[in-house]
This record gives sequence, structure tokens and C-alpha cells, in this order.
Amino acid sequence: MAITNYFEYLPNFEYVARGGDQYISNYTTVKNLFKRAKINEEIYQDLNFFTKYKIIGDKRPDQVAYELYQEEKLDWLVMLTNNIMNLQTEWPMDNISFYNYVIRKYGSEENLSKVHHYVSKEVRDSEDNLLIKAGIRVPSDFFIIYFDDGLATSQVRTNIASEITNYEYEVKLNEEKREIFILKPEYISTVIRELKDAMRIKQCTTQFQNFNTSRGENIIMFS
Repeated sequence: MAITNYFEYLPNFEYVARGGDQYISNYTTVKNLFKRAKINEEIYQDLNFFTKYKIIGDKRPDQVAYELYQEEKLDWLVMLTNNIMNLQTEWPMDNISFYNYVIRKYGSEENLSKVHHYVSKEVRDSEDNLLIKAGIRVPSDFFIIYFDDGLATSQVRTNIASEITNYEYEVKLNEEKREIFILKPEYISTVIRELKDAMRIKQCTTQFQNFNTSRGENIIMFS
């Protein structure tokens, strides 16, 4: 089966030609970029179709596709499998892009070391029963215990929460994007077959020209 670029699967759309020297019956044919397919939910529910993959370093989707499928044109399949629509925000950034991003977001390097939020540490009792799970996001005063002896209220700072800086928070988000799912090679033909079928133009629509082309109405308004 020949592998083609994702955009070749998109249906055509004929829209009204707007040039000054165009006739009313003239149309311009373009790819319908608003048409978007997704993998069948039944496939998603069967984990046998997928395998876990971790993106290492600055690998792009086309490089991942070549490594796994020996075909860089299947980069769209890597993205479609993980429902990635915006490569800039949903794919892990390289070091330079990441640095520029966090500086733009937080304003300066000094702000990167400021506290973003707190997370709990694991707490167990004397019998090793788990009281508090580690990594739970907690309020800023979570590690402060208040005592009231009837005369005055005092507070004690405990060691059951950790500070997470702005930089650590952003690194974690970026690293989480590295864990993706990959469609196993033996199921590629199944997904492409469903993709082609999903992209076919429905014959019952008024815009139908053929199974690969629809057309917008060319209407002239008179005042």
C-alpha cells in the first residue's frame, strides 16, 4: 500500500472564484482543511493496537515515524494517534525553544525560581499506614499546624510539603508530552482505510460533486 501525505487524503472543495476577470461559473479547487478525521473509538479502546513510546531529545514527528514505520510521511499518524493538533504546544519543546518559552511566560530568569505551587510528601504513621500520598497539590499553608492552648494560638511549620518552582512545573509539563502512544505497524492499513472512508463526501449533500469533491454555492446577490 502506497503511503501518502495526510493532506492527499483530504477531500477537495470548490469555492467561488473571486478574481475580477472570473465568470460566475468559475470555481477554484482547494483542499478542505476544515475536514478532520479521528481514529475510531473502538480502536482506541483496544490497547492491543498501541504501544507506549517515549520521545527522546528533539525528535520531530517525522523522525519518530521513520524510526517506527520507516516512513517519515506517516508523521500525521503519530500526531493523529495522540490527538495532537498544535505541534508547537502539544509536542515536547527542544531546549532552546523551551528556554525562550518559559522566559516569555514568566518574564525573567529570577521568576523561574519562584514558587508555583506546593505538593505533599508521603506521610505514614508508626505502623506504616499511608496517611498522605506524595505529589498531591496542596495549599500554601498545608505544612503549617496551628495549636491553641486557650491563651494563644501558635503555629509549627512541618516537613510534609515541597515547593515546586515555576521552572520545575514547566519542565514536568514538557516531559509529560514525551510519553505518547504509537499505533502498531500491522494496523496502519486498517486506520488508513477508515481514514479514506471518513474523508469521502456524502452523496446526499447538496454540495456533492463526487466522492472526493464538494462545491460551495455560487450565488449573486442583487440589491
